[in-house]
Amino acid sequence: MLSDAAIQKVVLAALDEDAPWGDVTSELFIPEATVATAELNAREPGVFSGGAVVEATFAAVDPAISVNVRIADGDRFEAGDVIAVVIGPARGVLRGERIALNLVQRMSGIATLTASYVAAIAGTKARVVDTRKTTPGLRALERHAVRCGGGFNHRFSLSDAVLAKDNHLALLPGSVTDAIRAARAQLGHTTHFEVEVDRLDQIEPVIAGGVDTIMLDNFSLAELREGVAIVNGRALVEASGGVTLETIAEIAATGVDIISVGALTHSVRALDLGLDVRIK
Repeated sequence: MLSDAAIQKVVLAALDEDAPWGDVTSELFIPEATVATAELNAREPGVFSGGAVVEATFAAVDPAISVNVRIADGDRFEAGDVIAVVIGPARGVLRGERIALNLVQRMSGIATLTASYVAAIAGTKARVVDTRKTTPGLRALERHAVRCGGGFNHRFSLSDAVLAKDNHLALLPGSVTDAIRAARAQLGHTTHFEVEVDRLDQIEPVIAGGVDTIMLDNFSLAELREGVAIVNGRALVEASGGVTLETIAEIAATGVDIISVGALTHSVRALDLGLDVRIK
């Protein structure tokens, strides 16, 4: 899901931001011929994401740097585990250190948090999915991290699918049913069509228009159960709004198919990983 081109775009922009004219400190203090070894160490347990990003970062800095990532994306690790070993010219290792850490810590934090949400609804039919509440410029990496944690991806961008939300519906001149039918008539058959509602009485008019998914936004548990019953298999049902680790199991138990969780990316804590450097 994560292409080399997407990784390169992020890594090169980050390196240009962090060292636009080189690393002044390392160039002053570290002899050019010095070779260093660095270990990517886990300081807390988690789920890994970002191996290819670590490799691409150091390759972009200096092709002479070798990176041996010891675990795969999606693998669990414990505190004290060595996740990767980096060997090469010390100046390059130090220049790439912060960028590699920033990205892999965030990605692994997302993967770890996602895995917790997925575990909380084990045994139900519901899927945990992300949202567009991602860090600008990092969406491809963050969406990959969600997959590493066992979650699924919502539409990648505004260009991928129709998702008519409350602000769209508020601007419609006529009925929502007619508007959905007219919109569907203009679409190719492969384009997914979803509509958000925030009241039970909106469900039937939306279903009548013909949608693939209906999003029940900020519904109570009782309303979610009633909404699932009203839809009765005529579309996928997505629950959204204020989902937490404490509430997701009860939401899944209402019978919804999809639970979207903005917190997976918009407020995640970076995992504590360190890159410890020594002379080879």
